[in-house]
Amino acid sequence: MLNHRSLLIMYLGAALVGASVGVLILFPVNEFVFYHEFKMTHSSGFAFAGDQLLSALKGETPLKTLFYALIGALLGLGSALIYSRFHRQLAQVQQLSQALAKDIERLIGQGESAELEFKSSMRWDYRKNAANKELEFVILKSIAGFLNGRGGTLLIGVDDDSNILGLEKDFDTLRRKDTDGFEQFLMTAITNQLGTEMCQYCNVIFHDIEGQTVCRVVIGPSPKPVYLKKSGDTKFYLRSGGGTRELNVQEVMEYAPSRWK
Repeated sequence: MLNHRSLLIMYLGAALVGASVGVLILFPVNEFVFYHEFKMTHSSGFAFAGDQLLSALKGETPLKTLFYALIGALLGLGSALIYSRFHRQLAQVQQLSQALAKDIERLIGQGESAELEFKSSMRWDYRKNAANKELEFVILKSIAGFLNGRGGTLLIGVDDDSNILGLEKDFDTLRRKDTDGFEQFLMTAITNQLGTEMCQYCNVIFHDIEGQTVCRVVIGPSPKPVYLKKSGDTKFYLRSGGGTRELNVQEVMEYAPSRWK
Protein backbone atom coordinates (compact mmCIF):
# COMPACT_ATOMS: atom_id res chain seq x y z
CA MET A 1 0.00 0.00 0.00
CA LEU A 2 1.32 3.45 -0.91
CA ASN A 3 2.59 5.53 2.02
CA HIS A 4 2.20 9.29 2.39
CA ARG A 5 5.58 10.10 0.79
CA SER A 6 4.89 7.88 -2.21
CA LEU A 7 1.45 9.44 -2.63
CA LEU A 8 2.90 12.95 -2.49
CA ILE A 9 5.53 12.11 -5.10
CA MET A 10 2.89 10.47 -7.29
CA TYR A 11 0.54 13.48 -7.07
CA LEU A 12 3.32 15.97 -7.79
CA GLY A 13 4.50 13.90 -10.75
CA ALA A 14 0.95 13.58 -12.05
CA ALA A 15 0.45 17.36 -11.77
CA LEU A 16 3.68 18.10 -13.64
CA VAL A 17 2.94 15.57 -16.38
CA GLY A 18 -0.62 16.87 -16.62
CA ALA A 19 0.57 20.48 -16.89
CA SER A 20 2.96 19.47 -19.69
CA VAL A 21 0.16 17.65 -21.51
CA GLY A 22 -2.06 20.69 -21.09
CA VAL A 23 0.47 23.04 -22.69
CA LEU A 24 2.00 20.75 -25.32
CA ILE A 25 -1.12 18.85 -26.41
CA LEU A 26 -4.38 20.45 -25.24
CA PHE A 27 -3.21 23.95 -26.15
CA PRO A 28 -2.25 23.24 -29.80
CA VAL A 29 -5.26 20.95 -30.31
CA ASN A 30 -7.59 23.71 -29.18
CA GLU A 31 -5.79 26.23 -31.43
CA PHE A 32 -6.15 23.81 -34.35
CA VAL A 33 -9.90 23.60 -33.75
CA PHE A 34 -10.06 27.37 -33.33
CA TYR A 35 -8.34 27.83 -36.72
CA HIS A 36 -10.91 25.72 -38.58
CA GLU A 37 -13.87 27.17 -36.72
CA PHE A 38 -12.99 30.81 -37.45
CA LYS A 39 -11.29 30.33 -40.85
CA MET A 40 -7.96 31.92 -39.96
CA THR A 41 -5.63 33.20 -42.69
CA HIS A 42 -2.68 30.90 -41.95
CA SER A 43 -1.60 28.41 -44.58
CA SER A 44 -2.87 25.50 -42.48
CA GLY A 45 -4.34 24.64 -39.08
CA PHE A 46 -1.14 22.82 -38.13
CA ALA A 47 0.97 25.88 -38.90
CA PHE A 48 -1.36 28.10 -36.88
CA ALA A 49 -1.35 25.74 -33.90
CA GLY A 50 2.44 25.45 -34.09
CA ASP A 51 2.90 29.22 -34.13
CA GLN A 52 0.58 29.63 -31.14
CA LEU A 53 2.43 26.93 -29.21
CA LEU A 54 5.78 28.54 -30.03
CA SER A 55 4.48 31.88 -28.76
CA ALA A 56 3.33 30.22 -25.56
CA LEU A 57 6.71 28.57 -24.99
CA LYS A 58 8.38 31.95 -25.50
CA GLY A 59 6.18 33.42 -22.78
CA GLU A 60 4.21 35.69 -25.07
CA THR A 61 0.81 34.39 -23.91
CA PRO A 62 1.30 33.72 -20.17
CA LEU A 63 -2.37 33.70 -19.14
CA LYS A 64 -3.41 31.29 -21.84
CA THR A 65 -0.43 29.08 -21.15
CA LEU A 66 -1.15 29.08 -17.41
CA PHE A 67 -4.79 28.21 -18.08
CA TYR A 68 -3.91 25.10 -20.08
CA ALA A 69 -1.20 24.13 -17.58
CA LEU A 70 -3.76 24.28 -14.75
CA ILE A 71 -6.33 22.28 -16.75
CA GLY A 72 -3.70 19.64 -17.49
CA ALA A 73 -2.51 19.56 -13.86
CA LEU A 74 -6.07 19.03 -12.63
CA LEU A 75 -6.58 16.21 -15.12
CA GLY A 76 -3.29 14.66 -13.97
CA LEU A 77 -4.26 14.90 -10.30
CA GLY A 78 -7.66 13.41 -11.05
CA SER A 79 -6.03 10.48 -12.82
CA ALA A 80 -3.61 9.98 -9.91
CA LEU A 81 -6.48 10.02 -7.42
CA ILE A 82 -8.37 7.37 -9.38
CA TYR A 83 -5.22 5.25 -9.60
CA SER A 84 -4.47 5.53 -5.87
CA ARG A 85 -8.01 4.43 -4.99
CA PHE A 86 -7.82 1.55 -7.43
CA HIS A 87 -4.41 0.55 -6.05
CA ARG A 88 -5.74 0.60 -2.48
CA GLN A 89 -8.78 -1.48 -3.37
CA LEU A 90 -6.62 -3.94 -5.30
CA ALA A 91 -4.32 -4.34 -2.28
CA GLN A 92 -7.34 -5.05 -0.07
CA VAL A 93 -8.71 -7.60 -2.54
CA GLN A 94 -5.34 -9.35 -2.70
CA GLN A 95 -5.07 -9.45 1.07
CA LEU A 96 -8.61 -10.80 1.36
CA SER A 97 -7.97 -13.42 -1.31
CA GLN A 98 -4.83 -14.59 0.46
CA ALA A 99 -6.68 -14.83 3.75
CA LEU A 100 -9.58 -16.77 2.22
CA ALA A 101 -7.17 -19.14 0.52
CA LYS A 102 -6.20 -20.50 3.92
CA ASP A 103 -8.54 -23.15 5.21
CA ILE A 104 -10.35 -21.72 8.25
CA GLU A 105 -9.97 -24.84 10.39
CA ARG A 106 -6.30 -25.11 9.52
CA LEU A 107 -5.94 -21.42 10.34
CA ILE A 108 -7.46 -21.99 13.77
CA GLY A 109 -5.18 -24.96 14.28
CA GLN A 110 -2.13 -22.75 13.81
CA GLY A 111 -2.92 -20.83 16.97
CA GLU A 112 -2.48 -17.12 17.64
CA SER A 113 0.44 -15.22 16.15
CA ALA A 114 1.51 -11.70 15.22
CA GLU A 115 -0.98 -11.77 12.34
CA LEU A 116 -3.76 -13.88 13.89
CA GLU A 117 -5.79 -13.36 17.06
CA PHE A 118 -8.73 -15.24 18.62
CA LYS A 119 -11.55 -13.72 20.64
CA SER A 120 -14.34 -15.74 22.24
CA SER A 121 -17.03 -13.13 21.63
CA MET A 122 -17.80 -9.47 21.26
CA ARG A 123 -20.75 -9.22 23.60
CA TRP A 124 -21.18 -12.40 25.66
CA ASP A 125 -19.00 -12.90 28.74
CA TYR A 126 -18.54 -16.66 29.22
CA ARG A 127 -17.11 -16.16 32.71
CA LYS A 128 -20.03 -14.10 33.96
CA ASN A 129 -22.51 -15.92 31.73
CA ALA A 130 -24.02 -12.57 30.77
CA ALA A 131 -23.63 -9.76 28.25
CA ASN A 132 -20.62 -7.54 28.93
CA LYS A 133 -20.19 -4.25 27.06
CA GLU A 134 -16.49 -4.10 28.02
CA LEU A 135 -15.79 -6.94 25.58
CA GLU A 136 -16.59 -4.58 22.71
CA PHE A 137 -13.58 -2.49 23.72
CA VAL A 138 -11.37 -5.61 23.72
CA ILE A 139 -12.38 -6.36 20.12
CA LEU A 140 -11.82 -2.77 19.01
CA LYS A 141 -8.43 -2.71 20.75
CA SER A 142 -7.34 -5.74 18.72
CA ILE A 143 -8.58 -4.17 15.48
CA ALA A 144 -6.76 -0.91 16.25
CA GLY A 145 -3.58 -2.89 16.96
CA PHE A 146 -3.73 -4.55 13.55
CA LEU A 147 -4.57 -1.26 11.80
CA ASN A 148 -1.54 0.43 13.36
CA GLY A 149 0.67 -2.53 12.49
CA ARG A 150 0.91 -4.60 9.33
CA GLY A 151 -2.68 -5.80 9.38
CA GLY A 152 -3.86 -9.28 10.22
CA THR A 153 -6.85 -11.50 10.94
CA LEU A 154 -9.15 -11.50 13.95
CA LEU A 155 -11.38 -14.53 14.54
CA ILE A 156 -14.37 -13.89 16.81
CA GLY A 157 -16.06 -16.98 18.20
CA VAL A 158 -12.84 -18.89 18.93
CA ASP A 159 -11.17 -18.95 22.36
CA ASP A 160 -7.45 -18.76 23.17
CA ASP A 161 -7.17 -22.56 23.13
CA SER A 162 -8.55 -22.74 19.57
CA ASN A 163 -11.92 -24.06 20.75
CA ILE A 164 -14.80 -23.01 18.49
CA LEU A 165 -17.48 -21.31 20.59
CA GLY A 166 -19.45 -19.61 17.82
CA LEU A 167 -21.35 -16.34 17.88
CA GLU A 168 -24.81 -17.60 18.71
CA LYS A 169 -24.74 -16.17 22.25
CA ASP A 170 -23.61 -12.83 20.80
CA PHE A 171 -26.49 -12.97 18.33
CA ASP A 172 -28.96 -13.30 21.22
CA THR A 173 -27.79 -9.95 22.63
CA LEU A 174 -28.42 -8.07 19.38
CA ARG A 175 -31.59 -6.53 18.01
CA ARG A 176 -31.06 -8.40 14.75
CA LYS A 177 -29.98 -11.89 15.75
CA ASP A 178 -27.98 -13.03 12.73
CA THR A 179 -24.73 -12.42 10.84
CA ASP A 180 -26.04 -9.24 9.22
CA GLY A 181 -26.93 -7.84 12.63
CA PHE A 182 -23.50 -8.77 14.01
CA GLU A 183 -21.66 -7.19 11.07
CA GLN A 184 -23.73 -4.03 11.36
CA PHE A 185 -23.02 -3.85 15.10
CA LEU A 186 -19.27 -4.38 14.54
CA MET A 187 -19.02 -1.77 11.80
CA THR A 188 -20.98 0.75 13.86
CA ALA A 189 -18.56 0.22 16.75
CA ILE A 190 -15.58 0.73 14.44
CA THR A 191 -17.15 3.89 13.03
CA ASN A 192 -17.89 5.36 16.46
CA GLN A 193 -14.63 4.45 18.19
CA LEU A 194 -11.99 4.29 15.45
CA GLY A 195 -13.40 6.47 12.68
CA THR A 196 -15.64 5.90 9.68
CA GLU A 197 -12.71 5.71 7.24
CA MET A 198 -11.33 2.66 9.07
CA CYS A 199 -14.29 0.50 8.00
CA GLN A 200 -12.82 0.20 4.50
CA TYR A 201 -9.78 -1.61 5.95
CA CYS A 202 -11.88 -4.17 7.82
CA ASN A 203 -13.41 -6.95 5.71
CA VAL A 204 -15.88 -9.25 7.46
CA ILE A 205 -16.51 -12.88 6.47
CA PHE A 206 -18.57 -15.48 8.31
CA HIS A 207 -17.84 -19.21 8.40
CA ASP A 208 -19.99 -22.12 9.53
CA ILE A 209 -17.79 -24.60 11.41
CA GLU A 210 -19.32 -27.64 13.05
CA GLY A 211 -22.66 -25.86 13.19
CA GLN A 212 -21.10 -22.80 14.87
CA THR A 213 -20.73 -19.34 13.29
CA VAL A 214 -17.28 -17.77 13.37
CA CYS A 215 -16.55 -14.21 12.23
CA ARG A 216 -13.31 -13.57 10.39
CA VAL A 217 -12.23 -9.91 10.24
CA VAL A 218 -9.41 -9.37 7.73
CA ILE A 219 -7.76 -6.09 8.67
CA GLY A 220 -5.44 -4.10 6.44
CA PRO A 221 -2.77 -1.62 7.60
CA SER A 222 -4.08 1.90 8.06
CA PRO A 223 -2.46 4.76 6.07
CA LYS A 224 -2.49 6.91 9.22
CA PRO A 225 -2.31 6.43 13.00
CA VAL A 226 -5.49 5.05 14.56
CA TYR A 227 -6.57 6.00 18.07
CA LEU A 228 -9.23 4.23 20.10
CA LYS A 229 -11.62 6.43 22.05
CA LYS A 230 -12.71 5.37 25.53
CA SER A 231 -14.24 7.46 28.30
CA GLY A 232 -13.02 10.68 26.72
CA ASP A 233 -9.45 9.42 26.29
CA THR A 234 -7.68 8.36 23.12
CA LYS A 235 -5.34 5.38 23.25
CA PHE A 236 -2.87 3.96 20.75
CA TYR A 237 -2.60 0.18 20.38
CA LEU A 238 -0.20 -1.93 18.35
CA ARG A 239 -0.13 -5.64 17.55
CA SER A 240 3.22 -6.89 18.77
CA GLY A 241 4.23 -10.54 18.77
CA GLY A 242 1.22 -12.57 19.89
CA GLY A 243 -0.54 -9.75 21.70
CA THR A 244 -1.84 -6.19 21.48
CA ARG A 245 -0.29 -3.57 23.74
CA GLU A 246 -0.87 0.09 24.46
CA LEU A 247 1.95 2.49 23.57
CA ASN A 248 2.66 5.57 25.64
CA VAL A 249 3.22 9.00 24.09
CA GLN A 250 6.98 8.57 23.78
CA GLU A 251 6.63 5.14 22.16
CA VAL A 252 4.07 6.46 19.69
CA MET A 253 6.37 9.35 18.74
CA GLU A 254 9.21 6.90 18.13
CA TYR A 255 7.09 4.37 16.25
CA ALA A 256 4.96 6.63 14.01
CA PRO A 257 7.76 8.12 11.81
CA SER A 258 9.00 4.66 10.81
CA ARG A 259 5.48 3.34 10.15
CA TRP A 260 4.00 6.33 8.34
CA LYS A 261 6.69 8.06 6.28
